[in-house]
Amino acid sequence: MKNIRNFCIIAHIDHGKSTLADRLLEYTNTISKRDMQDQALDNMDLERERGITIKSHAIQMRYVHPATGEEFVFNLIDTPGHVDFSYEVSRSIAACEGALLLVDASQGIQAQTISNLYLAVDHNLEIIPIVNKVDMESAMVEEVQDQIIDLIGCEREDIISASGRTGIGVPEILAAVVERIPAPKGDPEAPLQTMIFDSVFNSYRGVIAYVRVMNGTLKKGDKIRFYNTGKEVVAEEVGVLKLGQLEAASIGTGDVGYVITGINVSKEIKVGDTITHVARPCTEPVKGFEEVKPMVFAGVYPLDNDDFEDLRDALEKLQLNDASLVWEPETSAALGFGFRCGFLGMLHLEIVQERLYREFDQDIITTVPNVPYIATDMKDKTFTVHQPTELPEPNHLKRVEEPYIYAQVITKPEYIGNIMTLCLEKRGILIKQNYLTPTRLEMIFHLPLAEIVFDFYDKLKSMTRGYASFDYHLLDYRETDLVKLDIKLNGEPVDALSALVHRSKAEYMGRRMCEKLKELLPKKQFQIAIQAAIGQKVIARETISALRKDVTAKCYGGDISRKRKLLEKQKEGKKRMKQFGDVEVPQEAFLKVLKLND
Repeated sequence: MKNIRNFCIIAHIDHGKSTLADRLLEYTNTISKRDMQDQALDNMDLERERGITIKSHAIQMRYVHPATGEEFVFNLIDTPGHVDFSYEVSRSIAACEGALLLVDASQGIQAQTISNLYLAVDHNLEIIPIVNKVDMESAMVEEVQDQIIDLIGCEREDIISASGRTGIGVPEILAAVVERIPAPKGDPEAPLQTMIFDSVFNSYRGVIAYVRVMNGTLKKGDKIRFYNTGKEVVAEEVGVLKLGQLEAASIGTGDVGYVITGINVSKEIKVGDTITHVARPCTEPVKGFEEVKPMVFAGVYPLDNDDFEDLRDALEKLQLNDASLVWEPETSAALGFGFRCGFLGMLHLEIVQERLYREFDQDIITTVPNVPYIATDMKDKTFTVHQPTELPEPNHLKRVEEPYIYAQVITKPEYIGNIMTLCLEKRGILIKQNYLTPTRLEMIFHLPLAEIVFDFYDKLKSMTRGYASFDYHLLDYRETDLVKLDIKLNGEPVDALSALVHRSKAEYMGRRMCEKLKELLPKKQFQIAIQAAIGQKVIARETISALRKDVTAKCYGGDISRKRKLLEKQKEGKKRMKQFGDVEVPQEAFLKVLKLND
């Protein structure tokens, strides 16, 4: 055990975590030159295309200390940097004793750097600060070192200068891991106590659980129990995580590895659960990471209702790979049977959509995303509202409370005006601002979560030319003036396009949605009225004119009354058609209506 080191890499998005992990794998000869590729641990096409890490990845390396010749086992977990995947980071941190804190030498400390650092400090991890990308022309090594010293109070000589691209500083990092990060604590003779920090689904082997052994030893063939679900199974295979899975006879205290039990039902294995022996169980589960809190809710429906069960299977398998996704079945008058899904943010929603299409071949329609509200009716009964149809009529409603977030923006002083304008426009309240350094400013806002769901992050990036970083967490619920905005086509409400909005934004949203639908809906043989309404009051309207067949073409002369008679007949026909004609909304319209400001 004294020669095992478990550590993760934490940083803001795009500060070079995956590239540095590549160099560590190369230096320890974990991956041969032939198998090496950029972002070696990112095994999804989506991760490579976007250049981001979506899943945390564990891998074992062997390192021989150059001074003593002693061999060490390193278990490295590479983590995502985007705020939407902070749940992956919290799980990785729970499985480690130390963390490499990476800061980009050209960008300095950003919001997610601070957020991930606090997560690591809360778990009492040993922090090794590293300034990455020191080989770049725009690197401000001294300045960034000063920022790190101010943030964590370390000595300047504790900070390692490195470059993930060229390999500068990699030997120093590996030596620091041995010297600074403590070996795992635990008792190999105690009852088995193993924490599941991740899981994946394999069509042939079932659910594969990735585990960290806290106490005891897990052997192949052991009869084991899942602490929370109470399920008892046999460990068919155990092993360690190299680039693939490497079978072993047993995994002991302090090890990170995997266990295959042959379970095919995803609900029976929960990430965060504890595995123990049936014969000699542990007395309490491992205190893991916090429960996931979805921030954004949206309805997910199959294009064809016959695919409902296939979509359910796809979501179950995806939930194994992405424990932060939560869902439950629901129905919609316009879209039929589907699921109400909870996501950590808009990027998470986008990634899940893309993965359902690529990995499970599911074509889906996503409804307008919204956040959870707490409503109180006239009888003082409170309940959570996840979708517009659940909100009672205004005469039965006493009050509605919406979630507020604590938002932290770090930027350059020249962009203060732009950020203030954006946040105040989004009903934000400025709490404080302070200078971290003469050229870096931290601004704290209290913002309604509903306002940042759609386009806040994109607008912030474009207003500050990419120089602002943003991080947030849930604060509390506050009373709000909320209304249900209905979209009606020829008087019929389309429940999939309904939205819950603040009264001050309702008219603008209604007008924009009507304009957008006018562009997107195909013309019919009859006139289509698009209306936005709050209750019975119509606040915006657009009209799509009918496709007009030239019925007067055969009249090549004669009395005008002949033409008028034909036109009147056509008009009557259109009126009758309008009564019985259906207006269909194409699925791309659902997605495009959300992007109102494009």
